[in-house]
Amino acid sequence: MASQTRGTIGILTGGGDVPGLNPAIRAVTFRALREGYRVLGIRRGWAGLVDMVADPKADNSAHVQVLSEEIVNRAARTGGTFLHTSRTRPSHLPRDILPEHLRDTYTDEINDVTPTVLKNLEFLGIDFLIPIGGDDTLSYAQRLHQKGVNVVAIPKTMDNDVPGTDYCIGFSTCVTRTIELTHKLRTTAGSHERFLVLEVFGRYAGFSALLPTMAGAADRCLIPEHPFAMDHITELLSYDRKRNPSNYAVLLVSEGATFCQQDEMSFESEERDQYGHRKLGGIGDKVANQIKELSARYNNGRRVNILNQRLGYLVRCGDPDAMDSIVPMAFGNLALDLVLAKTSGRLVSLHNGCYDTVPIEVIVGTKKVVDVNKYYNTERLRPKYESFLRQPTFIMTSEM
Repeated sequence: MASQTRGTIGILTGGGDVPGLNPAIRAVTFRALREGYRVLGIRRGWAGLVDMVADPKADNSAHVQVLSEEIVNRAARTGGTFLHTSRTRPSHLPRDILPEHLRDTYTDEINDVTPTVLKNLEFLGIDFLIPIGGDDTLSYAQRLHQKGVNVVAIPKTMDNDVPGTDYCIGFSTCVTRTIELTHKLRTTAGSHERFLVLEVFGRYAGFSALLPTMAGAADRCLIPEHPFAMDHITELLSYDRKRNPSNYAVLLVSEGATFCQQDEMSFESEERDQYGHRKLGGIGDKVANQIKELSARYNNGRRVNILNQRLGYLVRCGDPDAMDSIVPMAFGNLALDLVLAKTSGRLVSLHNGCYDTVPIEVIVGTKKVVDVNKYYNTERLRPKYESFLRQPTFIMTSEM
């Protein structure tokens, strides 16, 4: 399938969708085409490289598409990913979701189909692969790098928890939407003099709860990095409510937050994805119900009603904000700089306000979470407001 060009670049998006993916695809494609490269979009993340058939006679249009300026320009103003996405993990693929043509080749209950992925990359003639994803998607990209594939990775995730970079595509829109939606819900919370409890993204890292709270969207926040006590948070919110002229208070709860003396997060079901993650959900409901029950202790014996909402996909759908339109453009061009320099095994990044690149191994070598000692007041259950001198735009960095 290779053509007479300077080379072929493959792009894919994996994991959850975020605003900013399409602008990143556009940036890579525009620059690559003008530099003389052919660009292929791999559809549905790693699934496209698993499901396709390495045969010139096969119809692989559902798995791969040739990208043009017209195609990517039309999509770049929109959210989501027009290449589509999946949580497929080729190194741990259950046999029951193997494509039919691979079922005689892989017969275990869980299969590593990396040999097929490598074969398909060679069949497509891909010289450089640019995956855009979170730490799950990019951990497999690092595996391919170890196998000799030229990989340049671009970080994206609502949680902003990819190591090696201060910023991941999608995070700004997540923070922007969280602030907007919280302020909209204030009108109802104030009208009814209630506690407003909002569950937001954040499996292991609390950035998406901490930053909106720092910006004034909430009175308190609960993050995965620090277990909380219900009496403590109820007392603090009751204090906030009494001090508010409209008699309400706002709490943001990361989906991965946990109660004191309870190690396990709150899950919707026992089912796990291919990366071993169970779907989170429900901590906001649990916190809201317990605050309501405990509130009488701090409100002269009368319970305070709750307005409880899970923001969920409302903060990841729709168009990107300004930051998630500009940063993907820069990340895409930075990725092409590496391609032109024949440099692979790198993750494009932002560090202390400057664009940079780091070794892709950082993705599997470290965890990026909130530094509680620096950024979170564990007594007040809210961000620390200390010196902002020479801090990056989003304050909390990825320590390198």
